[in-house]
Amino acid sequence: MNCVGNSTMPPDLSEETVAGMAKAAWNSRLMARLYGSTAVGCAALDEQGRVFVGCNIEHRYRSHDIHAEVNAISSLVAGGGTSLVAIFIAAERERFTPCGSCMDWIFEVGSTSTLVITQREPDGVVVTLPAEDLMPFYPR
Repeated sequence: MNCVGNSTMPPDLSEETVAGMAKAAWNSRLMARLYGSTAVGCAALDEQGRVFVGCNIEHRYRSHDIHAEVNAISSLVAGGGTSLVAIFIAAERERFTPCGSCMDWIFEVGSTSTLVITQREPDGVVVTLPAEDLMPFYPR
């Protein structure tokens, strides 16, 4: 798996785990409900090593859209997870990162060290960054 960004993964986040998250995120992306053009799939890893998925669900009144990251994090919480360790986002879009609202949820359920992993095509380059690198001035 090609990886850029933070090259040192935590010892409990193996390449096999990331590959499983990638597969889950790309599969959930197929379920996205769209009015726009960007389908997004997401896999969230909790502190117990469980993976929860989500996809974007768009509403005709766009202010009601549910982003894939929030969908996956909600599933994690509903499934009994208490801490977001890593989140994998699959979207066929160049330079894709979570929006500010999604980052709020990543910090809320995770931490500054939660890994945000993105991939723009299946089997493509994987970009991994700690959440704090995406929003270095987030209030602590």
